Amino acid sequence: MKKKWLLPIVILVTFFIKVNTAVALETLAKQVVLLDMTTGTVLFSKNADALMTPSSMSKIMTVYKLFERLKDGSLSLTDTFSVSEKAWRKKGSKMFVRVKSRIKIEDLIRGIIVQSGNDATIVVAEGLSGSEAAFADELNKTAKKLGMTNSNFVNASGWPDPGHLTTARDLAKLAVATIKDFPSFYHYYSEKSFTYNGIKQGNRNPTIYRNIGADGLKTGHTEAGGYGLTTSSIRKDRRLILVVNGLPSKKARATEPERLLDWGFREFKNYKLFKAGETITNVKVWMGDSGSIPILIKKDLVLTLQRHVRKGMKVKVVVNSPVSAPITKGDVLGILKIETPNHKSLEFPLVSGVSVKKLGLFSKLGAGIEYVLWGETR
Repeated sequence: MKKKWLLPIVILVTFFIKVNTAVALETLAKQVVLLDMTTGTVLFSKNADALMTPSSMSKIMTVYKLFERLKDGSLSLTDTFSVSEKAWRKKGSKMFVRVKSRIKIEDLIRGIIVQSGNDATIVVAEGLSGSEAAFADELNKTAKKLGMTNSNFVNASGWPDPGHLTTARDLAKLAVATIKDFPSFYHYYSEKSFTYNGIKQGNRNPTIYRNIGADGLKTGHTEAGGYGLTTSSIRKDRRLILVVNGLPSKKARATEPERLLDWGFREFKNYKLFKAGETITNVKVWMGDSGSIPILIKKDLVLTLQRHVRKGMKVKVVVNSPVSAPITKGDVLGILKIETPNHKSLEFPLVSGVSVKKLGLFSKLGAGIEYVLWGETR
């Protein structure tokens, strides 16, 4: 008997949603990435993978290492690190630590995030790894783990060095990881001021002072890299991550991120297509104790698309039908393929919603006769 019923078929479940090509967007920044955190969709990019000087935005990684240790319990907020002469002498933005004093971890977190203290980063580096060089090795290991494939850290602060480089895309990955991995500690990034050693300093992040939903993360500036900012903003149920660098002035750093974030929230929307566990369609079963089974999508399916939508997106279910028994619940039986104009097609696995046993010998014989007579499967 020819097994023509095992040829792949395509069951079309077509939605008509227009996906406009992203409008041209001008920006003063030399490097930019703007992405939706829920879906990971990049809404806008400019030189996103170009190597750049991250300056103090590097401190997000130093704080990430502190948060790791707090989360795994090997450190507490009340533990202290000692201040070396190297940390005390460090130039640039400072927490104003005192040599040979001891500083609580929580104060160091605020000293790095709010005050952008280069001295505080060295205290942390030496406290965690013994030396800043050894700490930089740890930063690079973590960067690799986070998929920051174009980053190289030489120090803990972002102090100018020809070998200390990253990209806007890598910093966006780091911002996403910080928010996802440490929800209990992320709030430090939204603090607007911190006083240490009798000196009160304000957070340099201009976006957290504006009514735009921003709650982090970190500014940076060097002569080589210009003015930069890694920030995040949440409005209703959407969070956007923005990295800009190479801006010409503090004023531009204060206004350009707000404009880009407003554009991202205004022009794009998240469309919830399917919920986790939702039945996409039913497929026939060959030689099973059930004639058909539902196939499901495992995870919520949300797409970030431009708001001005109409016809354009097609959703296809591709599956071999009928499916031969036995089948175990959760088996991957097909794919959900989404095609949109000017974008790469996306594929998501579809799984069996139930288990199906294989028919016994006599039942198989009956099913075979039915197929020969009526062209149907059981």
